[in-house]
Amino acid sequence: MAEEQEVIQIELLCKQLYESPDPALREQAEKAVVAFQESPDTLSKCQMLLERGESSYSQLLAATTLGKLISRSTASLTIQQRLDIRNYVLNYLATRPKLANFVVQALVTLYSKITKLSWLDMVKEEYVFHNVVNDITSFLRSQELCTVGVQLLSQLVVEMNQVSEADANRSLAKHRKIASSFRDTTLFEIFRLACSLVGAARGSRADSLVLALLRLAHNCLAFDFIGTSGDEASDDLCTVQIPTSWRPTFLESTTLELFFELYHELGGAMSSLALACLVQLASVRRSLFSNSERAKFLNRLAAGVLRILDNTQGLSDPANYHEFCRLLARLKSNYQLGELVMVDNYPRLIELIAKFTVQSLQMWQFAPNSVHYLLSLWQRMVASVPYVKATEPHLLETYAPGVTAAYIGSRLDAVSCVVRDNVEDPLDDAGTVQQQLEQLSVIGRCEYGKTCALLVAHFDRAAAAYAHETQPQQLLVLQGQLTWLVYIIGAAIGGRASVNTCEENDAMDGELVCRVLQLMDLTDSRLAQGGCEKLELAMMSFFEHFRKIYVGEQVQKNSKVYRRLSEVLGLSDESQLLSVLVMKIITNLKYWGGSEQIIGKTLGLLSDLSAGYSCVRKLVKLDEVQFMLTHHTAEYFPFLGISGVGTSEMRCRTMLYTALGRLLMVELGEDEERFHAFMMPLTAAFESIVGLLDGAVFASEEAKKTLIGLARDLRGLTLAFNTKTTYMMLFDWIYPVYMKVLLRGIELWYPEPAVTTPVLKLTAELAQNRNQRLHFDVSSPNGILLFRELSNIICGYGSRILTVEVDKKQLYALKLKGISLCFSILKAALCGNYANFGVFRLYGDEALDNALNMFVKLLLSIPQSDLLDYPKLSQTYYVLLERLAQDHMSFLANLQPEPILYILCSISEGLTALDTTVCTGCCATLDYIVTYLFKQLVQKTSNKVPKPRQPPPEISNMFVEVLQRRPEIMQQLLATVLNVIIFEDCCNQWSMSRPLLGLILLNEEQFSRIRGEMIAQQPRDKQAQLADWFNGLMASIEPNLLTKNRDRFTQNLSVFRRDINDLLKGTSVSSAGSVNDMMTS
Repeated sequence: MAEEQEVIQIELLCKQLYESPDPALREQAEKAVVAFQESPDTLSKCQMLLERGESSYSQLLAATTLGKLISRSTASLTIQQRLDIRNYVLNYLATRPKLANFVVQALVTLYSKITKLSWLDMVKEEYVFHNVVNDITSFLRSQELCTVGVQLLSQLVVEMNQVSEADANRSLAKHRKIASSFRDTTLFEIFRLACSLVGAARGSRADSLVLALLRLAHNCLAFDFIGTSGDEASDDLCTVQIPTSWRPTFLESTTLELFFELYHELGGAMSSLALACLVQLASVRRSLFSNSERAKFLNRLAAGVLRILDNTQGLSDPANYHEFCRLLARLKSNYQLGELVMVDNYPRLIELIAKFTVQSLQMWQFAPNSVHYLLSLWQRMVASVPYVKATEPHLLETYAPGVTAAYIGSRLDAVSCVVRDNVEDPLDDAGTVQQQLEQLSVIGRCEYGKTCALLVAHFDRAAAAYAHETQPQQLLVLQGQLTWLVYIIGAAIGGRASVNTCEENDAMDGELVCRVLQLMDLTDSRLAQGGCEKLELAMMSFFEHFRKIYVGEQVQKNSKVYRRLSEVLGLSDESQLLSVLVMKIITNLKYWGGSEQIIGKTLGLLSDLSAGYSCVRKLVKLDEVQFMLTHHTAEYFPFLGISGVGTSEMRCRTMLYTALGRLLMVELGEDEERFHAFMMPLTAAFESIVGLLDGAVFASEEAKKTLIGLARDLRGLTLAFNTKTTYMMLFDWIYPVYMKVLLRGIELWYPEPAVTTPVLKLTAELAQNRNQRLHFDVSSPNGILLFRELSNIICGYGSRILTVEVDKKQLYALKLKGISLCFSILKAALCGNYANFGVFRLYGDEALDNALNMFVKLLLSIPQSDLLDYPKLSQTYYVLLERLAQDHMSFLANLQPEPILYILCSISEGLTALDTTVCTGCCATLDYIVTYLFKQLVQKTSNKVPKPRQPPPEISNMFVEVLQRRPEIMQQLLATVLNVIIFEDCCNQWSMSRPLLGLILLNEEQFSRIRGEMIAQQPRDKQAQLADWFNGLMASIEPNLLTKNRDRFTQNLSVFRRDINDLLKGTSVSSAGSVNDMMTS
């Protein structure tokens, strides 16, 4: 009775949650519902909720709760319980045809989850969850329930295909085994069923059934057959890896014809789904067919496409249009141009595709996201022209220039609409523009002379009008058109890298470059009255392409581009051209300080120019560069100022000073006077805030911004100064006074990441021993002094940030990012080899102990779950932990139980992380720990002859004590490593093998138990074989961790893993799943 009352209360809560207008009541109800879902006795209550069926909301809650219960762990329910739930769900759906749609969907999802997670379970040597088609046949026979039956199959295919969070947490390898088994036993039957049913339902008016069947067919074709599909960003590169057993269906002409007919007969969402199925069919792997079969299949596909192009009425629907564009793109991504030209009516086909492309480009506001696929088709076709061996003409030289002209013309026409009608500007979507320009750069190289002539004509017209236009609106139109033309010219020049070019093409590039440089002179002369930001961004994009092709190490200086530049602009060599580029950089830094985008692109260009060996040596000889090296102040470059500049805009300063540092280093040598002259603006800035140390300067907003700017500037220089001489000049300049200013800034503004992040990043860079630049002289104490400062900053920040409470949503930004940077600093310091850490304790210096203890405090403040949730944090933590285990194991060994358990738990989690670097680092860390424990536990109990005069080893060892009290920790680590090696797709097997031997030697009883359970799980005829393999794993292995013994074990493990994988791929795959669950549950 009490349980029934509780169920009634839950129904009331559901009503309040979904229907109450009172937010407080809804929040209270939500908390109660979550508590119900988390409670252990939900199973019977969920059944009561479904049986009562008082409201759709309570039915929804019951279905989703059962889904969560099953996803948490299949071990929590017996196979019979899961079978009962599955059968109950099917019966419930069959006997209640009037359920709300969202309840049906929840129950369908529940059925799919149970079936997937139980797929490998057996009862009396039978896979009881495999008979899905038989289970659902009764639904398909009923007119009323047929749609629900199709939904069940469709959701099951989706569930089998997708990697849920539960799958990722359990085992990706197990997910693939289930998906592969489903693919091999059931999927083809479901696909054939979908095709036959949709063929039968074509004439009926059951739209919802046809829609569900098309969705089912599409889900089958979109299945990840071999477990390699990435995200949908690689959509245009997709190949559908249809199994060979499906081949007869694809050889039948009726399969393709069915979906083409469905497209023509149906409307709305159904016709777009038919096209989506055709996209998948067009993407079938090439190796499924012989050459003649592939030609026939492509011929049928091309005929269907031609029929759609002859009657484009259905393509006015955006969904149909989008899918058809995808279908066209697949024609080239999956077939060679030599095969395409051989299809029937190819000339007519390519003519209509070109016409369709031109019309699509001209209608630039209609489905702009679909244009990518059309341009992709033409890009691939043009790129293939040099490799075509077919006798039939490809006709691309006839139609590709039309596509190029249509794109250019449509973008120019769009500008007046944007200005006049205030519609969304395509230029605002920089990512899409960049992608389209990359495609156009290849298409435009077909008949490049026509492309250049067209660009020159458009450019000359627009530039001439722009020089004299005064009417504001028309000026905006011309600026927009010139922006597009500069972007397109940059892309056209960049396209030179993808083709075999000739001198005529270089001469045409020269014509284009001259015009852009002349326009740049015009726009720069007007900057005092204000400029056009988008046009400047286009200019920087142009210079980026131009630099890659015509400036730098590998460029032929006798190129016709330079001849044309000499004739028109008097730029006879690369140095003069570099002078023009640097003047442009200086102009932008002077006038565009308020545009973070332009400053970023400009500094990117400067950085690229300063990174080349020969280029940087030419740059330093230029007067313009010398000007930058002596005048890097806010007076000349306003974005280096404090007033009116936001802290986020200061990020560009690091890039500027990295480039300036590279330029300074070229001729600096050991000239300290020149160095100090260069540092004068930074020295003045530091001196203005040095009063922070004694309180003479108030901690004002101005002082804060000055410190942020200085930290960013100095980080740039530290990145550039990668030689011992230049680094030591910088160190002598910054130590000790300015380091204390940085520390004081951390102490004052510790809760503000805008201050702490740049200062901590600078500190981390100072700690980096890049190119052995921190190789101090024998008599120099600088290594010790540097480490003390690093320790002070870690402790100064750490002790204060621990007192800050932040909201979960802002935890990383306000707290964890700074902690991660502290880990980076400590890791760089411990790896740098510039300080002997033994001397700290020897002389009573607490710097090392303070830093290590602060690491522990910071680590314990991080919730365990957050370590792997934030990739940057996990990478810095695990790399640091590896170094500590390698060189400072005595420190780890004497920690208190809480941090020891935390560290071991984090290693266990890291061993199964998806990030290979984290996983490999954990293996190395665990190996160091296990080796240490083996020496402590095993070798101390052995009957070794003690060495005379050697002091007895330290007895107090918290690490050993903790593990003696909690032996299950090492046993769990052993199970985890074995689990990964045996069942997962282990890509770092060597790393995994290193700690495994030590774990086995420390946990011999646990290893024997796991071995016995694994053998017992196998069929009787396989048990002896598996026992032999386990014996082979430990064959000739001695009870020590010497290198020779480890190497022998690693070799044994490779053989063992290969043999056991072959076994698990066989009929005994079910036992693999159950052992896998046993190890990870």
